[in-house]
Amino acid sequence: MQVVTQIAKQYLVASDFDQTLSFHDSGVVLSELVGVSSEEFERKTAILSAQNLVQQGGELAYLLLHDPQFKARVRKEHFMAAGKKIRLKKNIKRLCEILADAVEGYRFEFHVISAAPEEVVQSALENIVAPDHIHGTLLEYDDAGRIVGLIRVNAGYGKVAVMDDLQAKLQIGADRIVYIGDGSSDVHVMLHLNRREGVTVAVSAARSITQIAKRTVLSDDALSVLVPILEEILGWGRPQIRGFFEAQGLVIQDWDRAQADWLTIRSTGIRDAELEEETPSAVSS
Repeated sequence: MQVVTQIAKQYLVASDFDQTLSFHDSGVVLSELVGVSSEEFERKTAILSAQNLVQQGGELAYLLLHDPQFKARVRKEHFMAAGKKIRLKKNIKRLCEILADAVEGYRFEFHVISAAPEEVVQSALENIVAPDHIHGTLLEYDDAGRIVGLIRVNAGYGKVAVMDDLQAKLQIGADRIVYIGDGSSDVHVMLHLNRREGVTVAVSAARSITQIAKRTVLSDDALSVLVPILEEILGWGRPQIRGFFEAQGLVIQDWDRAQADWLTIRSTGIRDAELEEETPSAVSS
């Protein structure tokens, strides 16, 4: 009798790092490590954003190359130290393990695409995500560890380029790609995937991203992104998803879903003028 071996359907799950897999911004942690206050770092990045000088998410790379404070103080070893100080969301390693082989007939390959320096992300995710599955901003260094150049910034359209490279390497369609992000630096890659029938998941309530992402999930646990993946790709309902989590020794304790309408309402002044005309004037005696 001929034995037919079922080939697992392969998917790519790519995630941002800062504020998506972590609670800390890499730039803030690095700044404080080298003696630059978080307030000063945020002021500098706000100026760059207002000037539209760099793509959203690429502000740190620009400061590392051009800002006197950062150029004088930051060395390669600081990136490794900063990574160890970043507070991560729970169960990232468990997420990778479940995606790899826990869903029968499916295999989800997990990659991280970040505008943060690659050394920071690799240090933060050491023994959690394989180094060759981490794609961060690449910098050039001299023998003393000083930054002397830039190879690639994975911000804005840079993330789109990495995503396309991974898709070509895995030889899969865009409809088999999931991207997870939290903010404006993820907008380009999400729009790119939405147009090509991929799945986009926001993990913050920021309007810049929730209005674009197909799904939004809010949690301090990285495993939460499994819910939209199982719903959108496998078509599972809540009972199946709860059962799947329980089979992994996990319980979904709270699961609330709400649709938010973002409104800004202002007066045109027309109705106010009409009301003034209808209101009798007070007569003094």
